[in-house]
Amino acid sequence: MIDPNSWFTVIPELVLLVMSLAIVLIDLYVRTPLRSLTYVLTLGTLAVVAVMQGLYAMGGQTVYGFGGMVISDPMGNWLKCFSALAMMATIVYGRRYAADRSMLRGGEWFTLGLFALLGMFVMISGGNFLVIYLGLELLTLSSYALVALRRDHAASTEAAMKYFVLGALASGFLLYGLSMIYGATGTLDINGVYEAIAARTIQAQILVFGVVFIVAGLAFKLGVVPFHMWVPDVYHGAPTAVTLMIAGAPKLAAFAIFIRLLVEGLLPLAWDWQQMLVVLSVASLLVGNLAAIAQTNLKRMLAYSTISQMGFVLLGLLSGVVNGNALSAGAAYSASMFYVVTYVLTTLGTFGVLLLLSRDGFESEEVADLAGLNQRSPLYAGVMAVCMFSLAGIPPLVGFYAKLSVLQALVSSGSVGYLALAIFAVLMSLVGAFYYLRVVKVMYFDAPIQTAAIAPATDVRVVLSLNAALVLGLGLLPGGLMALCADAIARSLGS
Repeated sequence: MIDPNSWFTVIPELVLLVMSLAIVLIDLYVRTPLRSLTYVLTLGTLAVVAVMQGLYAMGGQTVYGFGGMVISDPMGNWLKCFSALAMMATIVYGRRYAADRSMLRGGEWFTLGLFALLGMFVMISGGNFLVIYLGLELLTLSSYALVALRRDHAASTEAAMKYFVLGALASGFLLYGLSMIYGATGTLDINGVYEAIAARTIQAQILVFGVVFIVAGLAFKLGVVPFHMWVPDVYHGAPTAVTLMIAGAPKLAAFAIFIRLLVEGLLPLAWDWQQMLVVLSVASLLVGNLAAIAQTNLKRMLAYSTISQMGFVLLGLLSGVVNGNALSAGAAYSASMFYVVTYVLTTLGTFGVLLLLSRDGFESEEVADLAGLNQRSPLYAGVMAVCMFSLAGIPPLVGFYAKLSVLQALVSSGSVGYLALAIFAVLMSLVGAFYYLRVVKVMYFDAPIQTAAIAPATDVRVVLSLNAALVLGLGLLPGGLMALCADAIARSLGS
């Protein structure tokens, strides 16, 4: 008989699964062009699940279910809460866009988003290699279908094919690495893998080969160099509403499996995987920022921006263990968590404005399309400017404190090499500021090309305004979210 605590750990996932299946059936009888009932049920489900995960997180308990295969801990619960909220904002921003492009003839856009979120939940909760891989495949298969949802659009179909082929290759890398670790340790449980490696009775060569393949697979999911080939093409080719589904909440789940696999499972091999992360982070910062300068398409520019931003996330992850000393691990990993949460928040606002400016027959995805936006709508030009300044790391916005917390983790390590990495990251941030500020310049100083009125629905206007207010408010008062991330990481690693 399964322990009742096991069911306690997966109640939010069960609610999400049951409601997703119910919405699939109910949507068969919905006839309105905007799928109003499906929309309301989807947002209601996401709100309930987010509240449940938030309550779990505030409880501060770490509970293992199903023989340790599922973990419910503060870090995972907060990440799942934020993922559900990010998916809510994505659904609100993208509904009108999807309807204008005949993507709401059925309810697949909503239900595939819910199944993708369920995959994220399973990934984040995984305490076992197979559970993590199951969640990862549920997320990626839903993402492939979402990218190809606009079946009559050649660019979307091409992007879906590229995403599918490269995603399958990356999944193979990850699965092969996990199988090598399993073959060496004899267990699929993350805690069991940690104990077996810590005992130092296993040949290091086998473990290192496994770690190489695992890091390669994870790097693809995060979209860092040199596993970034899919990011610009998929971001550009996918419908913008789907691009946001890929660019937002999944980054939280990717961060979680980095922590689960590399930190909770493979921490005794930190010296090996941290060296790989150094190479990945430096290459991502360099290639992402330099390539973004040359882009005139906003979605491609934001894709390369994402690559460079994920390089910063890796800087936090690689600075947790210094010369075998893990005393600064909590601060480093919490800085990385803070960074990825604030990045997702800012990305939601950025794509929210792009979706708002797009209309039937017109894609607002070129930098020139934002020309004179301040004259058409000072409010939405202000929202976009706040997001651009935050991504550039300009105070007092939240992106500045995210970068500062990661740099502080590097500098406080006392390592000369990490200090050099911090200096390099600052220089690359200066390069990145160019293409972010170019967008602001176009909005405020160029003559408007488009003259169509901007009249968003009330829900979009409210959520977008709240989104921008959070980017600014968390920049002015970052302590609360920083403390939340630090406490979540400390409780999760302490268990």
